[in-house]
Amino acid sequence: MDTWMQTFWVCAIGGSVIFIVQMVLTMIGMDSTDIDVDYDGADTMDLGGSISLFSIKNFVNFIVGFGWAGVCLADVIENKVILSLVAMLVGIGFVAMFFYIRKQTRKLEHNGAFQIEDCVGKTVNVYLRIPAQKGGMGKVQVSLNGSVHEIHAMTEGDELLSGQKAVISSIIDNSTVMVKS
Repeated sequence: MDTWMQTFWVCAIGGSVIFIVQMVLTMIGMDSTDIDVDYDGADTMDLGGSISLFSIKNFVNFIVGFGWAGVCLADVIENKVILSLVAMLVGIGFVAMFFYIRKQTRKLEHNGAFQIEDCVGKTVNVYLRIPAQKGGMGKVQVSLNGSVHEIHAMTEGDELLSGQKAVISSIIDNSTVMVKS
């Protein structure tokens, strides 16, 4: 086996072993996302959302794609320079695929806690009568994220009776909203 093929095989096998170890550690909750590193450099290639362009995981993804592309395409592409360039493109593709998958899984992360700010603009049912012109408080029921919440409410307009529909126009405080009919 020539040096080119040895390089591709070392990258393929070595990268795959490290990839499997990373995958197992991630599945049991021991991945490296909780490690703090102090870096005083000027600019980094941080892409936001705790995904960095230059990381161990991305390096391993690149090496796995590079190595296996070189091994699998060696019989098809005889020119070693072109084979190396194609293998590099496949490695970059593996890193891009990691970014895409990570971005999609981030969309699945959801905090189910009730945030009163999410209610603005929602149509609500008046539960307890709301006096006119900020003359007192009533209560409304709002359906948010599949659950119904009761919130204290005031209005600047006419009195709102139980059973009427209203719209939350603003937040007064952490437990009270302003509604309008």
